[in-house]
Amino acid sequence: MDPPIHHPLGKRPAAEDDSVISDCESGVSGGDTAAGFVPADENADLVRTRFVRGLAAHGLKPEVLAVGRNACSSVMAQARQHSFHVFARAVAKLRDGNANVKFAWYGASSKEEISDIVQNGFFGHAHGNGLRLFPQDSPLESVKSSVVDKDGLRHLLLCRVILGKTELVPRDSNQCRSSSEEFDSGVDDLSNPKEYVIWCNQINTHVLPEYVLSFRFPSPLKGHVKIGEPLRPSSPWMAFPALISVLSKILPPPDIAYIAKFHKDYREKRISRHELIQKVRVIAGDKLLFSVIKSFRAKKIPASFKANKGNEWQAESQQLER
Repeated sequence: MDPPIHHPLGKRPAAEDDSVISDCESGVSGGDTAAGFVPADENADLVRTRFVRGLAAHGLKPEVLAVGRNACSSVMAQARQHSFHVFARAVAKLRDGNANVKFAWYGASSKEEISDIVQNGFFGHAHGNGLRLFPQDSPLESVKSSVVDKDGLRHLLLCRVILGKTELVPRDSNQCRSSSEEFDSGVDDLSNPKEYVIWCNQINTHVLPEYVLSFRFPSPLKGHVKIGEPLRPSSPWMAFPALISVLSKILPPPDIAYIAKFHKDYREKRISRHELIQKVRVIAGDKLLFSVIKSFRAKKIPASFKANKGNEWQAESQQLER
């Protein structure tokens, strides 16, 4: 059994499990980390080991280049950290002393996305019916949802998550909030969950990013499993306003509002074109974007996406091939 990841202050939120990560204090580890993170503390080796071991079971051998810790250097970051502890205690009181706090992975599209999450929280990064994260011992799905950046690296966030009392929420479900006050979050399997669902109204109070892990796979990739790269939208060219117009017939209004905001930020030179594209890919998914752009000249929305309101693309943007 792996040793727990200790809380250096010797104090932790009510009813957290033995794998509690420390409050935001700096430590020592190597490698370049994302903005808002500092070199990791003594827990870095344990985080790295658990991640590598989780992928080794699938024949994957990642090269971990850096592990960083959330520095919580801004006033708002410290406020979100405090809020997380307050809600952990509140949920524990509601659930017979058990807030059911777990570790979970989140696959990011870039260091820029991670920096935005650290600065502003997860609002704008949860799409559809909530924020989906994956248990610490099952990093593969988060790897599949991550995107290789311009340096050939992938980035994952390791977060603490307040699950409270969970209910069954299948992947193809349109559920967007707890079915009753009896529940706090969703899982794909009550006995052996491989996916956690945190509802949109709780993502900045029930999820606390603690570590960022940057890694890559050797080339050529050796092992029994291959992580396929997402389809990248290409020709025919499509103007961005036209793309937004088509996506508005498929995606939920909140997602379209975020895309429009990012497009406005790009036009006002607040973000780069690369950042804009990465953000839209995270929201819409590469499979949907590829299909929409490809069919643009025919002036029709892909029927398969329209029929199910775009639910399937969320799980399909990254492919796992055996």
